Amino acid sequence: TLTIALLQLLSLGADPAANARKGSEACRRAAALGADIALFPEMWSVGYTFFDRADPAARAHWQSLAVGEEDGFVQGFCALARELRLAIALTYLQRWPGLPRNAVSLIDRDGQIAFTYAKVHTCDFDLEAELTPGDGFTSAALDTAAGPVQIGAMICYDREFPESARVLMLQGAEILLTPNACTLEKNRLDQFRTRAYENMVGVAMANYAAPQANGHSVAYHPLAFTGDEQPRDMLLIEAGEAEGIFLAQFDLDALRAYRAYETWGNAFRKPRAYGPLLAPDVQPPFVRPEARR
Repeated sequence: TLTIALLQLLSLGADPAANARKGSEACRRAAALGADIALFPEMWSVGYTFFDRADPAARAHWQSLAVGEEDGFVQGFCALARELRLAIALTYLQRWPGLPRNAVSLIDRDGQIAFTYAKVHTCDFDLEAELTPGDGFTSAALDTAAGPVQIGAMICYDREFPESARVLMLQGAEILLTPNACTLEKNRLDQFRTRAYENMVGVAMANYAAPQANGHSVAYHPLAFTGDEQPRDMLLIEAGEAEGIFLAQFDLDALRAYRAYETWGNAFRKPRAYGPLLAPDVQPPFVRPEARR
């Protein structure tokens, strides 16, 4: 069993030091509950707060809050992961040449960074136009008490594009971690369930508690059918709106057995027919002048 703690928290605003303290306490509670991985909501270091775009001083201050892997905010959680023997999916505003990035670093239980992923599908129609988009998806084998598990990551708006989870599945990912910072209603939750179903991967998402978002942190196991083809509920856990730490327990043996015989995933795909998926052109009615390619 792999246990992921969904840290459904309220941020303390654009205050990395305060959020580090609160986040550290949440990780300690997750470890005490037996979690293998603690998953933060999106851009935890600054609480997914932005700035008044008409105020250059506010923009400069916000950009100054960005941190790198070598900085105290991240290294403090590396030390905590090592102390607690707990993997931590830490989210933050990442310092980057030009505009900062919206990133998650997966820290293993030895305190080493397994990977850092930056959000590819930035919300360019909104304030995330102030971010540098990531340029690819990544996954890594994470050492856990249950043995190595291939973990991938996507962030919020990434999960609304089927290509994100599909690329990670093709890389061998078994579990997808998804930090989030928006309202999760039926359509988005069903969409997220579908990412698990169509790729035969486990998915886990941590969101901000209400009123900063609406909670509903959630996890789905990919098992959609029993061995005799009877449908089964894929839901592992769905939180309400309040703050809390919610545990999602993935049966890895069942997940791997299912992936070994079921028909989704990669076995029956026809990549030779998918050429238009890589075309960069956008045709009406989908043209948006603010979109970045």
